[in-house]
Amino acid sequence: MSNSSGKLFEEFAPVSAEEWKEKTIKDIKGADYEKRLVWRPVDGFRVEPIYRQEDLSSLSYLDVLPGEFPYIRGTKTDNDWYIRQDIRVKDVKQAHAKALNILLRGVTSLGFIIDDTSQWTSSDMSDLLQGIELPAIEICFVIRTGKTNFLSLFVEYVKAKQYDLSEIVGSINADYIGNLTLTGAFCFDSQEKCETFSQDLFTIAEDVPRFKTCEVHADYIASAGASITQELSCGLAIGAEYLSAATAKGIDAGLFAPRIKFNFAVSSNYFMEIAKFRAARFLWAKIVSAFKPTCNCDDDCCDNTDSKCSCGGDKICTCAGKINIHAITSTWNKTIYDPYVNMLRTQTEAMSATIAGVDSLTVLPFNAVFDEPSEFSERIARNQQNIIREECHFHEVVDPSAGSYYIEELTDKIIEKSWEFFLTIQDKGGFIEAFKAGFIQDEITKTAETHNAKIASRRENILGVNQFPNFTERAENSLDESLFKPQSFDSPDAIAKPLALYRGAQTIELLRYKTDTYAKENKRPKVFMIPIGHPVFRTARAQFSCNFFACAGFEVMDNKPFSSAEEGVKAAQAAQADIVVVCSSDDEYMQYAVPVYKQLQDKIVAIAGDPASKSELEAEGIEHFVSVKSNLLETLQMYQGLVGIK
Repeated sequence: MSNSSGKLFEEFAPVSAEEWKEKTIKDIKGADYEKRLVWRPVDGFRVEPIYRQEDLSSLSYLDVLPGEFPYIRGTKTDNDWYIRQDIRVKDVKQAHAKALNILLRGVTSLGFIIDDTSQWTSSDMSDLLQGIELPAIEICFVIRTGKTNFLSLFVEYVKAKQYDLSEIVGSINADYIGNLTLTGAFCFDSQEKCETFSQDLFTIAEDVPRFKTCEVHADYIASAGASITQELSCGLAIGAEYLSAATAKGIDAGLFAPRIKFNFAVSSNYFMEIAKFRAARFLWAKIVSAFKPTCNCDDDCCDNTDSKCSCGGDKICTCAGKINIHAITSTWNKTIYDPYVNMLRTQTEAMSATIAGVDSLTVLPFNAVFDEPSEFSERIARNQQNIIREECHFHEVVDPSAGSYYIEELTDKIIEKSWEFFLTIQDKGGFIEAFKAGFIQDEITKTAETHNAKIASRRENILGVNQFPNFTERAENSLDESLFKPQSFDSPDAIAKPLALYRGAQTIELLRYKTDTYAKENKRPKVFMIPIGHPVFRTARAQFSCNFFACAGFEVMDNKPFSSAEEGVKAAQAAQADIVVVCSSDDEYMQYAVPVYKQLQDKIVAIAGDPASKSELEAEGIEHFVSVKSNLLETLQMYQGLVGIK
């Protein structure tokens, strides 16, 4: 067969979307297309199993290049990012020594966490920063009290060192709205005083133009169980609130917007997270443009038409809308049990964030949610970024997901849904008023409850917790039970209900921890499988049941198939089992399960599956069934009660 044009695909007729769908339905043999293949994340939109080029026909920004407004493909023309590690400063000289050490190990951004700097002196600042070449890195400060004093000392220090001040990149964590979300109270006794404080920091840092003096902590929203679009909407609403406060005090948006740093969590929802960061750049650029920022550029173009900036001070400065994003690996999806799986989570999270083009990234150590990070866990966290940069060269490719029908569609859906919620917040008077009224908390709680229900029913999997637990893992040491409960930081000056931060795994982990605690002074409950009958069904149901009961920390005993009910009963008695699970096919349960139940009246007998003969089995006295329809949390709590764990 010849083709004179040389275009191979001209020889094939095009295939329409309808034909693809018909073929898909045929391949799933008549199963419900909507239930089987259409995904509906908690954000409230639908995701199709396949997308085509025509699905992107309505998108206006596909031809935009990296570094061009509205920055959906990135705010810069490379994809490099700062590798950040935080250091808690208890002793200044020790913190300084650690900073020098980790800078030799791939870190390019230092975050110093300090409780109180109100009594700091120039000497303390010198002790902390001496020998650190500040223009070569990003320098960030997370300070509880004493921010203005500290920032003044920092600016004095960099001036005294005669650095090029335009090369100093960093931030200080001024975020009084973030404090409101965490504690229900502002940093000071009034919103007006907070706004004045924010303006003071802005003025102090006037000579270091690339230093951020205002932060938005959308990661707090994510840590309370919010959806991706809720996190993004709330972050944008907080940013808009800061811009409104600044411009109301006479500060031009073109000056203040570039001083804002956004902190977002990044979860293991790989493609959604890539799309989220792309959507964040697009929406923030649009929001800043609405404030009509005037031009404060030097030589860089801000209207993307000339090699020189042509704003002339009277046009809207589009480059003021370049968002600065710091990503932090999520704590919401991290686990105490099987903690090394956290490394897998943070690795995919780091990939999502860097592929999406964030400006800086913190990979939290795998044990950060339950222990003081060790030298080993910090080293692993650093190297997770070093690998994707130095070995995978992620920094060399800008927005590699551009043009993917799937990710472009996700980006558009996240833009639409986030903008809708953002406008709802604005209609309620902005983020602060919406939060004081409890609207933000209520919406996040609804989403968190949806997550909880999905985790309990295993429609949302947390590896090692509600799915495929490590059968042999035990909590050898006593743990603080607060690790398994939501964290709330109520302030006596609260004017609103604070967000409760929690981990999705903690309720089921508490269930398991109670078993481990019980087993220190009592016999660990033993669950014995009796696989019998049809080989396919008995094997699958025994494996399912082992995983199911191991989630509660019970000792599970899978076994070779038994040839008769009597043989299985004898083995279960010899093993001193507390719970016996009969694993067979629906058609064989009356034959095998009933005699097992009648001979083991002193034990808890359960059936694996939801058989058609369930009513007949119940008529024989059998009460317990475990299947994919079972609520894992409620069912295991019930079994704990039956075996004496209170």
